[in-house]
Amino acid sequence: MVSSPHEAHHRIFQKNPGLFASAFRTLGIPFPESVAVSLMDTDLTEIRPLERHVDTLLRIDLVGGDSLLLAIEAQGRKDPDKRSSWAYYLAHLYAKFRYPPVLLVVCRDKGTAEWAAEPIRIGLEKHPSLAVFPLVLGPHNVPMITDAARAAEDLPMAVFSAITHSNDHDIAAILDALAEAIQATDADAAAVFAEFTEAGLGTTAARELWRNLMGTGLSHFRGFVAESFRDEGRAESRREDILRILAVRGVEVPDETRQRITACTDLAVLDVWFERAITASTADAVLGED
Repeated sequence: MVSSPHEAHHRIFQKNPGLFASAFRTLGIPFPESVAVSLMDTDLTEIRPLERHVDTLLRIDLVGGDSLLLAIEAQGRKDPDKRSSWAYYLAHLYAKFRYPPVLLVVCRDKGTAEWAAEPIRIGLEKHPSLAVFPLVLGPHNVPMITDAARAAEDLPMAVFSAITHSNDHDIAAILDALAEAIQATDADAAAVFAEFTEAGLGTTAARELWRNLMGTGLSHFRGFVAESFRDEGRAESRREDILRILAVRGVEVPDETRQRITACTDLAVLDVWFERAITASTADAVLGED
């Protein structure tokens, strides 16, 4: 279950990975044509006392065979410590995966967005050894989607627009269009989009407006989305258990195998892998490839 604005603001990219394409069109930045998008493990921890987690991490496979990583951070306020963390994330991701990493920061207020967009330069003033230029989406550049037809064409971006503009004076028009578009889609998709919207609006006045707009429809949708996220939570827990068992037993897990485990959403498959992890001597044996 999505439980907070911060979580909804980045997890919508996990639930709808194709949203990144709309995001980069919004930024006006050309993006290479992709063929696949994979959800990756967000744990960037190297030594146990210092844990680091990026909010959402996607591997995007491009036409031509290349890949890149998209690290998405939801930022609700200015936090000086984040700037060094972001530089670490990008350097660590490149060292670990050898794919070019791209940082996208999503914000719900203009001041935080302006702060997040400031370049991060590390090293000599006139010759930095490392420079980070975050891409930022916020109220200043995310379109306010107030037309139901337009919202229906790209529901993930319409939900993202509502979350991003949750404190805007035009939020009522945005939510009206979004509600109409959501109610016209199938029940399963409507459940997810309705839940993301409610969680993303947080404690703002817009959340109560959203509940009134959806009325009994939202209660009807909750059953679908609750079950979906319950299964997702069980799968995430099982994936973590598999990797933890292998780590404790000293079984080496190659990056490709780790990615397959963290990307798997089939509980039945994960249960089989979990049982094998208890006795398997290699990571390949866990996946049944010995």
